[in-house]
Amino acid sequence: MDKRFFKLFDLTEEQAIAILDTPPDQVSENDSRYIAASHLVNFSTEQSVQALIRALEQTDPALDNRIVRRKAIETLGRLQVPEALPFIRPCLTENDKFTVENAVWAIGEIGTQDAALLDEIAALLATPEQNYRVIIQTLAKLGHQPALEAIRSFVNYPEPPVVTAAITAIAQLTGDTTDLPRVVAYLQHPKVMARRLAIQDLMDARYYEAIPAIAQCPVSLVFRLRGMRLLAEVGIAAEALSFETIQPDLERTLRDHPTDLNLVSRYDHPPELSLLIRDLYDTDFGRCYLAAHTLLQDHAAAAPAALIATYQEEACADYGAHFHVVKLLGWLRYAPAYEVLIEALHNQQPQFQKSRAAAAIALGELGDRRALDDLKKCLTTRIWDLKYAALMALQQLGDTSSAQLVAQDQDWLVQAKASQLLALSSVGG
Repeated sequence: MDKRFFKLFDLTEEQAIAILDTPPDQVSENDSRYIAASHLVNFSTEQSVQALIRALEQTDPALDNRIVRRKAIETLGRLQVPEALPFIRPCLTENDKFTVENAVWAIGEIGTQDAALLDEIAALLATPEQNYRVIIQTLAKLGHQPALEAIRSFVNYPEPPVVTAAITAIAQLTGDTTDLPRVVAYLQHPKVMARRLAIQDLMDARYYEAIPAIAQCPVSLVFRLRGMRLLAEVGIAAEALSFETIQPDLERTLRDHPTDLNLVSRYDHPPELSLLIRDLYDTDFGRCYLAAHTLLQDHAAAAPAALIATYQEEACADYGAHFHVVKLLGWLRYAPAYEVLIEALHNQQPQFQKSRAAAAIALGELGDRRALDDLKKCLTTRIWDLKYAALMALQQLGDTSSAQLVAQDQDWLVQAKASQLLALSSVGG
């Protein structure tokens, strides 16, 4: 068994530096220079910075060392170390395209207005086989106007993530948002990565007009909520949006019913129940949402037993399928699933966090008022979407007064929802 990663969380700064400084051919099999370079992101000290720079200057061409150098560059970027720029800059001319990519990204994170350095980055747009998306994003982030024409040449590039980055960068550098609807159109692209990255590009462009389209994009609601939340804040700051205008899209996204999405996948033939269950495990959530839609539409009677079976066999340990099974049990209003949903509501494992809000919504759909106390407990969490989903479920179960618990919540969305429910409670009283 590979035990190299077991020490990840108990390495001290000194231990990590010592491992990173060890010559590659002398590293113990229980240690990892890559893990040490990663771990030093937790220590923004001079000794950690110098250790990372020493690792960056270790130019042994062996693959293991190249990977460590890439990670050292990334960590220096994450730590935003200006004094590392002279050491990162020469990496822009290396043959290893992944080292070049990390160097460009790190320079973007650290920040610079050195026109000559930015010209060197822009020149990479004419170099074959580079990560043009990262280069374009960095030039836009650092506001390098001289790169504008070079970026324009990528608006019809064969790879969608490069196209959307180029269109977004042009909008950022010129202030002209005319072509951003082209980026919005990529929210319906057949490839899931193109859809996800289009959301990021719309966030970078601060294009809050895209909120309704993002709400209907068939990717994980984690990506959608992140984009919608940031863009909502931009729109509200510009006095173009309000909580009331974004609320319908926000709550449809939290409910996450497949009929509220613009699905991009289709089945050629009506699939069997077993295939639909299998599709809930797909890494492309577009396929998962199609399967969920078909289960609800064509297999509502047989689906509950099949979902419970797959939950017990596999989905209880697969965070993607777990999320979809939990939601479906609520949409199907399958009362025997109550304990499963309560367990999901309180699951503390990090990878299952999005299932907690899904469980709150499902419990609201189930209509069992035994869940009231468990839902109220969720109002003490730090997870905003779980609190918001719990408020939605409490409202569905007829309890609006519990919103008092989060009336002064630090999260503005939760506070706005709570204020709305308390106003309803007051009227009802």
